Amino acid sequence: MTKAIRIYAQGAPEVMSFEDVTLPPPGSGEVRVRHHAIGVNYLDVYFRKGLYPAPSLPFTPGNEGAGQVVSVGEGVRGFKKGDRVAYVSTLGSYSEERNVPAAALVPIPDVISYATAAAMMLKGLTAHYLLRRTYRVKPGDIILNHAAAGGVGLILGQWANALGATVIGTVGSEEKAKLAKKKGGCHHVINYRTENFAERVAQITKGEKCHVVYDGVGKDTFPMSLDCLRPLGMFVSYGSASGPIDAFNINLLSQKGSLFATRPTLFTYIAKRNDLLRAAREMFEMMEEGYVKIPVHAKAKLSEAADVHRALESRATTGATVLIP
Repeated sequence: MTKAIRIYAQGAPEVMSFEDVTLPPPGSGEVRVRHHAIGVNYLDVYFRKGLYPAPSLPFTPGNEGAGQVVSVGEGVRGFKKGDRVAYVSTLGSYSEERNVPAAALVPIPDVISYATAAAMMLKGLTAHYLLRRTYRVKPGDIILNHAAAGGVGLILGQWANALGATVIGTVGSEEKAKLAKKKGGCHHVINYRTENFAERVAQITKGEKCHVVYDGVGKDTFPMSLDCLRPLGMFVSYGSASGPIDAFNINLLSQKGSLFATRPTLFTYIAKRNDLLRAAREMFEMMEEGYVKIPVHAKAKLSEAADVHRALESRATTGATVLIP
């Protein structure tokens, strides 16, 4: 037996229960991992509420974690009992132990703690694909980073800064503005609750505007985000913290400068193991060289997951939060 969060009906945080579950031995190609830390992401809220459908009910939420290998299933090569590993994978990480496909695991360098690893897999790999593959940021680019004090935003801003970009961040409070400026790599920070961010972007860039907008907020920042782009710029919608973007007239893209728009997801970019390993390696290198720091801003017990979700949905959190079994 092991303990896990279970959801029997999608809805408010109260639908999450902490209970005993039976975990079978790892199957062919699987590895059993004892979690030392579990990453918390807004993606977890989407699944809990039903915005993203779970494969079945009941289910255990969560897509990332870090811990030690307990045992390996048939056919697994490259992992053994006691190895330090982290992953971003299918649902099931809100648990003391779970079985994970070996293809989703990456070894953790000794200098990276379990809590940091659990906080960085989904968010760090998201920052990687956004900056290196969806739009390949280069020196001299100007980017707009929405939710710059959030989990992805803090990593993305630091990384973009290291790549030589000018980073403009948006936040929702003065406290978050200080964090984005001090630890999030932002050269300029806009409080979108008190300022018109499109007007401020135009002022900051002297009318040139941005090469790319990275938007994990959604409804509250669209379509004004399009007004922050120069002709042929790219709008990248990778999350919906304020709610999903409604259907829009695609002619807006031509009217505002022949813009590009995309809605990517991490799992498409790491579907091939070689892509996952390369992205993880580049992410670890950025951390080991000191360009990107991923502080864990809050830790909570696994049994307190409902309280963590309430804080996340109120947009009161900054940076990374992890659950400790």
